[in-house]
Amino acid sequence: MRADRLLCLLLMLQSRGRMTAPELARELEVSVRTVYRDVEALSAAGVPVRADRGPDGGYRLMEGYRTRLTGLTHSEAEALFLAGVPGPAGELGLGAVLASAQLKVQAALPAPLAGRARRVHDRFHLDASAWFRDADPVPHLSAVARAVWDQVVLRTHYRRWSGEVLRELKPLGIVLKGGIWYLVAQTEESVRTYRISRFLAVEATGEGFERPASFELATYWGESAQRLTDSLHQHTARLRLSPQAQRLLPVQFGASGGRALEGAGAPDPQGWVEVDLPVESIGVAVGDLLRLGAEAEVLAPPRLREAMVAAVTELARRYRSP
Repeated sequence: MRADRLLCLLLMLQSRGRMTAPELARELEVSVRTVYRDVEALSAAGVPVRADRGPDGGYRLMEGYRTRLTGLTHSEAEALFLAGVPGPAGELGLGAVLASAQLKVQAALPAPLAGRARRVHDRFHLDASAWFRDADPVPHLSAVARAVWDQVVLRTHYRRWSGEVLRELKPLGIVLKGGIWYLVAQTEESVRTYRISRFLAVEATGEGFERPASFELATYWGESAQRLTDSLHQHTARLRLSPQAQRLLPVQFGASGGRALEGAGAPDPQGWVEVDLPVESIGVAVGDLLRLGAEAEVLAPPRLREAMVAAVTELARRYRSP
């Protein structure tokens, strides 16, 4: 494990430049004292690590020193070639760059690892788009991505559900979720999420901005996704499910369906169980639950049960023979 940690320390100094001992300790998840010992070990092994004192001090590699790409395990080499998703990279305008980078890395690998990496490339393909839905047209994606990278303000024309709006945004990051591209950007009021396909026009102003020091894209996205889930699932339906509906519930309702089944009560003699399922508004829940057909019965809340009765009654009237 220490050899892996020393390699990580060396590669971080090579890729990021000067880093302080507390920064290295935080990245490596070790104590500052351990970082001191690891730096001494690298120096004893001939790696030219320099220590700069003062407020802008830290550790750095001697100017011009580079290490070759060595020490990769079989699993690491394979994972490297699973990490590049060619479709999204192409949409971002990085397809040629990604291909070039993979060729360079593959050329630097020892023969056995290069062979394993090629087999992964030949046998695994990652497709981030969703089934049964055309991909969003994203003509402005590359321009948005450049603004994120260059950290410049974007002047945008955006189409919302309630109408169109002109707004200046400070682009903080891009997320690909279920085949849909999103921009996370700072406005005058807060940090918000924008669906990139709904941008009618974007223009880089050339004006730079400071990123919020505490902002982390992955943390923001996780919290934002949870808030969306909580806002959608504000109601709970008490359902009675047949064995067939129990098989369908995770398929129709995903993770929330699976969790509902985990909390199911004991089955009755016919195998039916009662579960509590988070649902959206009454109108949306009716449409969702009708997909279970006669294999499910809504027991509560009363408003949802009444809405189901009304929907089924209307369907029966509509399909009744003349």
